[in-house]
Amino acid sequence: MSTAPVYNIDPAAFLADPYPDLAKMRADGPVWQVPQLGATLFVRRDDIFEQEKRIDVFSSYQPEGLMTVLMGENMMRKDGPDHAAERKATFPAFSPRTVRDSWTAQFRARTQEVLDRLAPKGGCDLVADYAMPVSAEALKAITGLANMDWREMDRVSQGMIDGIANYGGDPSVEAHCHDCTASIDAHIDARLEELRDHPDTSLLSVQVEAGLPMDSVRANVKLAISGGQNEPRDAIAGAAWALLTHPEQLAMIRDGSATWRDAFEEYARWISPIGMSPRRVARADTVQKVAFEPEERVFFMFGSGNRDERVFDAPEVFDITRDTGPSLAFGAGPHFCAGAAASRAMISEVALPMLFDRFPDLAIDGEVPFAGWAFRGPLKMPVRWS
Repeated sequence: MSTAPVYNIDPAAFLADPYPDLAKMRADGPVWQVPQLGATLFVRRDDIFEQEKRIDVFSSYQPEGLMTVLMGENMMRKDGPDHAAERKATFPAFSPRTVRDSWTAQFRARTQEVLDRLAPKGGCDLVADYAMPVSAEALKAITGLANMDWREMDRVSQGMIDGIANYGGDPSVEAHCHDCTASIDAHIDARLEELRDHPDTSLLSVQVEAGLPMDSVRANVKLAISGGQNEPRDAIAGAAWALLTHPEQLAMIRDGSATWRDAFEEYARWISPIGMSPRRVARADTVQKVAFEPEERVFFMFGSGNRDERVFDAPEVFDITRDTGPSLAFGAGPHFCAGAAASRAMISEVALPMLFDRFPDLAIDGEVPFAGWAFRGPLKMPVRWS
């Protein structure tokens, strides 16, 4: 391991709420070795922002990493020209123009269907009954897997998320992840002939049209599902919870002094749906007086950087009027989230405004527990409306 000082955590407490430990780490130093996670953690925003770009030292290429082993080698696990080539090939599916011209209307149509199903019920679990299908239906369009039921989309996404966070090596979690990736492969196979005959702007189609190897095509579709289902789902429900628990800020949006985009960006800073990004040390180096050796594991803790007191005033406070420009919610550097435009459109232009427009008296109707540090969000959110 690195020569960083050691900070011990209670894994269960860290999973329930990592922010107290992260605040202590930030206060006492920029880099910490956490034995329970088997990694060295960068916890301050500016260090993360700078070091994430140093791909010659902190490499995304992780052939033995859980994501590569379980999901295949996607573009997120490549650096330099290899990463750039695949990012260019996938860009037509994620570009702001494609989001505007192709995806947003589909997001609205599918969200309207979900709201129509929910309206007569007078209440629901906002995570499972609203955010989950809205996110999954959007992802079906973007990936090109229109043949996958939204429930299966959520299942396979969660299965992969659990798999790549399975640092404890639970064999049942690994087996379930393999079952989920097999389902994705089967759904890809069922769509290939049609998309070859009738190409579109979906991720599956644009990669095939660009001539990427099928191993890369499959891995990148799995990457999009793992990052494009759970995180938007959690951000939709979580941002709604934040606004309902801060009614004065919801009122600002309704009177036009703030926007749904402001609320989404601040929520993504405050409760980072993606709280960490792993790296492999590619060569020996010293950073912040800490020596790193090749093949060590490093975690860039986005969730900690987004609450760095050196950058944000009162970072523990949800405040939609703050400048979220320095936020690391979508990462930084060459691996900045390719789906950022789609996420922003789906959540701040569709899911949040349509929810609050349809149910203006929406109210929380029970406990809303949160969990996670690598990926964080509400586990359930009971709500009611008249």
